[in-house]
Amino acid sequence: MNSVLNSRMRRPPFSSLPPRLGVISLLIFSCFLSACRKDSDPHLTIGSKFFTEQIILAELLAQHIEARTGVHVERKSNLGGTLLCQKALLSGDLDLYVEYTGTALTAVPPTNPPGRDPREVYNRVKQGYAQRFNLEVTEPLGFENTFALVVRGQDAQQLQLRNTSDIVRTLPRCAPVFGYEFLERPDGFKGWSQLYGLHFAASPSVMDLGLIYRALVDKKVDIVAGNSTDGLIAALHLVLLVDDKHYFPPYDAVPIVRRGRARQVPAVAFRARRSRQ
Repeated sequence: MNSVLNSRMRRPPFSSLPPRLGVISLLIFSCFLSACRKDSDPHLTIGSKFFTEQIILAELLAQHIEARTGVHVERKSNLGGTLLCQKALLSGDLDLYVEYTGTALTAVPPTNPPGRDPREVYNRVKQGYAQRFNLEVTEPLGFENTFALVVRGQDAQQLQLRNTSDIVRTLPRCAPVFGYEFLERPDGFKGWSQLYGLHFAASPSVMDLGLIYRALVDKKVDIVAGNSTDGLIAALHLVLLVDDKHYFPPYDAVPIVRRGRARQVPAVAFRARRSRQ
């Protein structure tokens, strides 16, 4: 199990996170201080999507800001999916939230197929978000959270399932359940199933991400799509299948900031210029 998880993530999700968060957050925070000097009650708003990792990341950033700068942070956690968070950022209801590069790439008009190199994808996202949305993409936090195709541990052992390609022979009896975003996003189910030649006996069902692993353990379904950093994968003795055809792009976690504020700090602007070189 550990070898499978390690192949999907370049670093453990939280062991190296606080130092990197501290460096990036200080740069972001000082820009908000600069932007809010004339306000009698300076504050900023941090949002998150609707799963545990996102809520934790938002809270970590918020606590860093409040501890290091004294600026009040309004939390708007558990907002919903990618679309809602991005709309809130563009409308000014949020000042920043954490996104994933592979997810952000779907919002940038493609000039060529997505690459598999993390730095290449990051640079495309950074440039695209600046040009299309006037948003600043900061440095990655140091870990990846990709889509995870997950099966029961006993099934993986009995049926010798390690790679995504291995599930082709189990399709006649396979009952899949996926989250709404995986079914609808351009980097999700449609392209994935076409690449692997997966034709399920029945159309996949939609289920809330908070329920999919329990449904898998209770044998109500046979395969689910979650997130590679989900702690329940290991806790429930589930197995993450390897994306052996490399369908998914990198999904490095990156804070995205309203660019009007980020520009007010020379350090942030310097990091932006350096990443484009």
